Amino acid sequence: MKPMNSRGSPPRIANTRLRNSKAAAWADPACRPWPARFFCALLLSGVSALALGQQIVPLTIAQGLNHPWAVAFLPNGHFLVSERAGAFRVVAPDGKIGAPIGGLPAIAVGGQGGLLDVVLDSDFVRNRTLYFCYAEPASRGNGNSTALASARLSADLRQLEGLRLLFSQRPKTASELHFGCRIVESKTAQGQADGKLFLTLGERFNRRDDAQTLDNHHGKVIRINKDGSVPADNPFVGRPGALTEIWSFGHRNPQGATLSPQGVLWMHEHGPRGGDEINLPQPGGNYGWPLVSFGRNYDLTAVGDGSSAKAGTEQPLHQWTPSIAPSGMAFVTSEKYGKAWVGNLLVGSLKFTHLARLELERPYAGKVVKETRLLEALGERIRDVRQGPDGFIYVVTDSANGKLIRLAPAAGVPD
Repeated sequence: MKPMNSRGSPPRIANTRLRNSKAAAWADPACRPWPARFFCALLLSGVSALALGQQIVPLTIAQGLNHPWAVAFLPNGHFLVSERAGAFRVVAPDGKIGAPIGGLPAIAVGGQGGLLDVVLDSDFVRNRTLYFCYAEPASRGNGNSTALASARLSADLRQLEGLRLLFSQRPKTASELHFGCRIVESKTAQGQADGKLFLTLGERFNRRDDAQTLDNHHGKVIRINKDGSVPADNPFVGRPGALTEIWSFGHRNPQGATLSPQGVLWMHEHGPRGGDEINLPQPGGNYGWPLVSFGRNYDLTAVGDGSSAKAGTEQPLHQWTPSIAPSGMAFVTSEKYGKAWVGNLLVGSLKFTHLARLELERPYAGKVVKETRLLEALGERIRDVRQGPDGFIYVVTDSANGKLIRLAPAAGVPD
């Protein structure tokens, strides 16, 4: 049992000697220019990581981002970061943050809404296409909903071109909560893009019962073609009264999704008070919200009849009680952190400010058999986590002074 401080959380490691040495190092003029700053950060962060007994070193690439929500990897080592406040920023390899990219649509910024997820097309090098989701304002009134668009990024990284609205959640509602909004490009079991996209959608909090009906997009995962049309093999095509984009339903607020190398969609979603879940959405599957939950309502009353399982609903692969407020999700395919990490699942925690490393029964499959909390000492809300093309893991942190961080292996990590 860890000792708790007066605020009810584990105390931070206090080491005056270490703090003084870090302050002195940063005061050294040799640490100010880039790239010397990088190596100073490596040295200092490495000391901290070893003191914490962890196998990773957090290296801050950039900070000063305004509530970053997602990161994508551009050619030549650049990063594309979405800011919830309504801007795309290109971050250079040396950490310089560019001016906002032009060409975005109107965005409803407020509460949990704004500019949210972004992914690059698998053929981005050739077609310059990206996909992003955001809170779309109603044309009249104060409603909004989650929307998905595509565009091409100009060669000079300054402008979105050929903007196209692919999907707009129906109906719109006056809420600043539960947008969901994670995008996954679908691929075959052989790793080939199949021309389709998944998008997770929240039930907007004030429309929770909609998650159980098929005449709306609230609390759903949808699947569409890259041109916005509906695949003929979607599970509710041909069912009267059902919206044909729907892939699965009964979801609450899914803010993390990823694809395994075998082409299997994984996602997680926020529970109420407890009951955050990891699910593998199957076509036509009902994932239970708000009929069943491992959590309780915020007023401590039961969800539904208090059951955590019910006939006709799918059980989660894994659940967290108390809630960790999960956000972002990625599989580790790289051996940068040792072979034991390959096939592990990474999930960010907003509430408890850590990165969860989940070891599964077998690589990329099976139940969670071990969970390790990483990056707790940073005290940062982890909004997104992704593996880059260089094999390293990257996270963005959710604050007005948000950071883009690379996780480097600490000394002594086994092969």
